[in-house]
Amino acid sequence: MPTDPAFPVRRARVADAAVVAVLLDDFNREFDTYTPGAEWLTERLSRLLPGDELAVFLIGEPAAGLAVLSFRPSVWTPGPSVVLDELYVRPEQRNQRLGHALLEAACALAAQRGAESLEVNVDGIDVDARRFYEAHGFSNTEPGETEPMYFYYRELA
Repeated sequence: MPTDPAFPVRRARVADAAVVAVLLDDFNREFDTYTPGAEWLTERLSRLLPGDELAVFLIGEPAAGLAVLSFRPSVWTPGPSVVLDELYVRPEQRNQRLGHALLEAACALAAQRGAESLEVNVDGIDVDARRFYEAHGFSNTEPGETEPMYFYYRELA
């Protein structure tokens, strides 16, 4: 996976679980979103990071940002379906192309593992995130269509 030497990106290992957990916790707190806390996330990540269903990239030392990818089998394609669950750069380190480097690493790994696309869910009011992903070739319309795609969910618990 080639990366820009000016922005070294690395795969998180189990030993990085606490660092990843703090970044995810900070991300949710920044946007006033529920978080189970860094301790719980560390425990969860310690179990998930060794497997193939989750991949996390970190950038910077100490870590300034992360990208979290989930992989699952697809009925429609030979490769996996891949979702970019989170992409986060600490506020004081934004606008330095760190997010770009993380996104490129995520796309490269997804392609390397046989995925045909990378999906990301973005809140409609998050204009900055929508602009960022569109500038990187993401679209919320299917080829030949003019209406946007929608993501619906239902809480089960």
